[in-house]
Amino acid sequence: MPIALNQLPDDVVALKSLVTEQLALNEKLQADKQAVDQKNERLQAWVLTLQEQLNLALARRYAASSEKISPDQIHLFNEAEVDTDAEMPLEEDEITVPTHKRRKRGRKKLPEALPRVEVVHELPEEERCCPHDGATLAEIGEVISEQLDIVPAKIQVIRHIRKQYACDCGQCIKTAALPPQPIPKSLASPGLLAHITVSKYQDALPLYRQETILKRIGVELPRATLANWMIQAGHLVQPIINLLRDRLLGYDILQMDETPVQVLNERGKQAQSKSYIWLQRGGPPDQPVILYDYDPGRGAGVPKRLLEDFKGMLQTDGYDGYNAVVAVNGLTHLGCMAHARRKFSEAVKAQGRRKKRGKAHRGLALIQKLYRVEKQCRKLPPEERYARRQKQARPILGEIRTWLDDALPQVPPTSATGKALSYLHNEWDKLIRYLDDGRLEIDNNGAENAIRPFVTGRKNWMFSASVKGVKASANLYSLIETAKANGLEPYAYLRYLYAELPRAETVEAIEALLPGNLDKDQTRIS
Repeated sequence: MPIALNQLPDDVVALKSLVTEQLALNEKLQADKQAVDQKNERLQAWVLTLQEQLNLALARRYAASSEKISPDQIHLFNEAEVDTDAEMPLEEDEITVPTHKRRKRGRKKLPEALPRVEVVHELPEEERCCPHDGATLAEIGEVISEQLDIVPAKIQVIRHIRKQYACDCGQCIKTAALPPQPIPKSLASPGLLAHITVSKYQDALPLYRQETILKRIGVELPRATLANWMIQAGHLVQPIINLLRDRLLGYDILQMDETPVQVLNERGKQAQSKSYIWLQRGGPPDQPVILYDYDPGRGAGVPKRLLEDFKGMLQTDGYDGYNAVVAVNGLTHLGCMAHARRKFSEAVKAQGRRKKRGKAHRGLALIQKLYRVEKQCRKLPPEERYARRQKQARPILGEIRTWLDDALPQVPPTSATGKALSYLHNEWDKLIRYLDDGRLEIDNNGAENAIRPFVTGRKNWMFSASVKGVKASANLYSLIETAKANGLEPYAYLRYLYAELPRAETVEAIEALLPGNLDKDQTRIS
């Protein structure tokens, strides 16, 4: 309560006491106010976080998933920090625009490699006369048009007839040998085995659906039989996987990623618990290798096991589980700029329909400038790509670093923008290492794209029944994705492999069957 002047005591000691009490009261009020302000800030940050989570959830459900923003939005920035040249061309040199060529309209020509069945159409005899003079019409040419046709799946039986030979002495009988089979004493030919493998692991068609399809064309094969064939096929190709791993670890650049998988019958774990598929992508550029590997856990010991003999540069996302193998093996660790971009994209979506476009938009725009550089130099040789990055990407990264240092203290760390800024700051040294070598990528998208077929298949078959099954699946996914990366058609390659691998008796013979050592002509189906 305020004290009137006429109520103040005349005694000096009493006045001092009163002043002391008022000062203490004032300090208490200041402390209370500060506590209320701090609580208010926390509540405002919490409200902001909840609103961002709601906006992000709505965006994930209803909005486009693209991380791009319209160039027009960049000009809507109303912060003083935004540069006016955010959309200036990256090339400072003179650009020559080639002469415009109009594309031919019309249907794309059908591939020459496809077999042709000719159907000849002729005029009836009664129409082969001229209406003017009655003379018989002579053939002068032909008009050819083509259309695609497809023959539905046809199943057939291959009868192996092994001739027997005997001597008149009655003591010598010989039988022609049966060629080695991918699964001995099985109904599955290399072609059927390849078809089932590709249908499941490339086309994401679960075995129970394949069972129904086969039954529809006249063959009853229980899914248990099909599953057993896949496990045996996965075991059959293990020597190929071993040699591919040697090739993968022998190159000095490698990307990794991991994704959950559910295994129902796994010792020591509940059926609902998560296991993991680990993906490794690398190898020489002309013989790329993509390998999947199963492990029940996601700990740091898994990368250490998989990369035991690897030396070089490892590119991953921001997961801390890779740090141990980097330290033990002395690896150079690269980050993933796509993850940083994704976090800013999510922050933009989390802001909803705000009129003011702030730091999340700015961060996303700056990172997109880096990706425009990458788009321009993607097909260049490593030396030229390195030079282009030094000239164009390095100044952009310097601009991002300056902006980041200024923006980081201004944003609540719990907000979506704050998390994006923190990720960019914490991963900075890893994110800029791609500048050091023209062979390196700006992000880990290669590994993410390689793991996507497994994720797509998982949506359909949902789980693996056993550890044997998931290990076989990892091997077969590895073969299919490596074959595709080397330009081979998966079914043709697997059919060739299943026929030839049982006959291979030396390391050299097995090595000749690696996807990178074959060409399309060797695996073409006649």
